[in-house]
Amino acid sequence: MSVNTSRRIIVLRHAKADWPQVDDHERPLAERGRHDAPIAGQWLADSGIDPDYVLCSTSVRTRETWKLASHELPKRTRRTNFEKRIYDASAGEIIEVLKETPQEVADLILVGHNPGVQNLVEVLAGDESLGDELAQLRQQGFPTAGIAVLTFDGSWQAVEPGVGRLVSYWAPPRD
Repeated sequence: MSVNTSRRIIVLRHAKADWPQVDDHERPLAERGRHDAPIAGQWLADSGIDPDYVLCSTSVRTRETWKLASHELPKRTRRTNFEKRIYDASAGEIIEVLKETPQEVADLILVGHNPGVQNLVEVLAGDESLGDELAQLRQQGFPTAGIAVLTFDGSWQAVEPGVGRLVSYWAPPRD
């Protein structure tokens, strides 16, 4: 695969977590999270997203979110990497992890936490993204089980602020 290949970063914020008396890293999904994660997975499937690679935080809530969402995809993801550096990471720290992605990967799903994932989307989105999706993200924030899809051309090592274009933004419906 050429380093000038068009690539997608699909950013999925973990679904709604519960607040039991456990360490933050160990917090499981709440009932609403267990409801929303498969809906997010269905949106991915309906959007034709077939990831080559998944980077998922090691927290319980991100792993549970990905497990529930991935069951809605038509095929099993070829490779999932549970990465502890994504937990509580800044946009810059996440970019450094993205730069390690194998070059053969075209579509990557990142399952992480706010504020890091929202900041990542805003930092990567270039001026061409100043459309409805970015305005909506900035207005609504990045809700739990929300998804942002960015595209860029180039190698994973070239991921840097402004390189991407936000092409889609979705959040689960609220009753």
